[in-house]
Amino acid sequence: MMIPFNKPYMTGDELYYIKDAVARGKISGNGYYTKKCHEYFVQNVGFKNCLLTSSCTDALEMAAILVNIQPGDEVIMPSYTFVSTANAFVLRGAKVVFADSYHNNPNINADTLEGLITNQTKAIIVVHYAGVACDMDKIMGIANKYDLFVIEDAAQAIDSYYKNKPLGSIGHLAAFSFHETKNIIAGEGGMLVVNDDFFEKRAEIIWEKGTNRSAFFRGEVDKYSWVDIGSSFLPSDVTAAFLYAQLENLEKIQSRRKHLWNGYKDGFQQLALDGLLKLPYIPEYATTNGHLFYLICDSIEQRSQLISFLKDYGIQCVFHYLSLHKSPFYQRENKPKILKNSDNFANCLLRLPLYYELDMEDQRKIISLINDFFNKR
Repeated sequence: MMIPFNKPYMTGDELYYIKDAVARGKISGNGYYTKKCHEYFVQNVGFKNCLLTSSCTDALEMAAILVNIQPGDEVIMPSYTFVSTANAFVLRGAKVVFADSYHNNPNINADTLEGLITNQTKAIIVVHYAGVACDMDKIMGIANKYDLFVIEDAAQAIDSYYKNKPLGSIGHLAAFSFHETKNIIAGEGGMLVVNDDFFEKRAEIIWEKGTNRSAFFRGEVDKYSWVDIGSSFLPSDVTAAFLYAQLENLEKIQSRRKHLWNGYKDGFQQLALDGLLKLPYIPEYATTNGHLFYLICDSIEQRSQLISFLKDYGIQCVFHYLSLHKSPFYQRENKPKILKNSDNFANCLLRLPLYYELDMEDQRKIISLINDFFNKR
């Protein structure tokens, strides 16, 4: 029987809440369950202000509008990330300046940032890969020095922390994902977190198609009208109802995923000590939220052989991003760039199955087979 890379987990209450949302007679955006989700993040996580979106991509696009990205502006971000991180800003006319990763960590190398800043730089986009925090004190210090915005791409970072601060609460803005591959899911879904009061009112307007509709329904204006640019970024309240069932079970889901993550770490410790592979590096300022577990092989050839070997035993393992600075779209209009650490992760990183319902016997099988693969080489 195949062990898949991912399997969406259902808590059992999703359909109950969806049925309730339908019975309430309002299933479009910003309904009862949307507000319940917003309240959860404010009260339980401590976010200042948040807005559910149809995807993390939507949240990033809202962030690009809010910081007023214009043609010619430059934004710095890691090359080792999903295309949405870049697309959100390219759509506004920005020039993307790609930074390298650390040699032992896929996150953006904060030590290289100052050398990439020009008079056109407007924002730094950080990606907390695998839910592991970037070096936020250093990054915020650089941003403050050069008067730049910081946007956290926290797509993978639910329930993860930097020095006891929730990821997504540190930059000016942050974007989360609730895609079915994430820890907490809504099928498709996302959220914008607004940490700077300056953006709060405008964020709601952009979220509501560029209108002050929400202010109207709160009785703050006597009619609502088109006051800014925006789009239909709101998810259906059916989506929010599904998400709320997941949020109620956050602690249980996270406990299981972290247990599985630690099981992998313990199972491969000897291989790492023997220098046969590398394990995820967690800086002392960061935590892991059990989003994904990866191994670093010594070459793309070895990774391909391992993928094929595990597939023969019915185990689906996958690599992750290709470096965006190597993409055809980027190379059409930009000079070649060397980012050796990003390319190394693109070539050598392998993600293992990790989902709530992965049972311990299957995990032991995966660990045993990978140990056999490396020890026989």
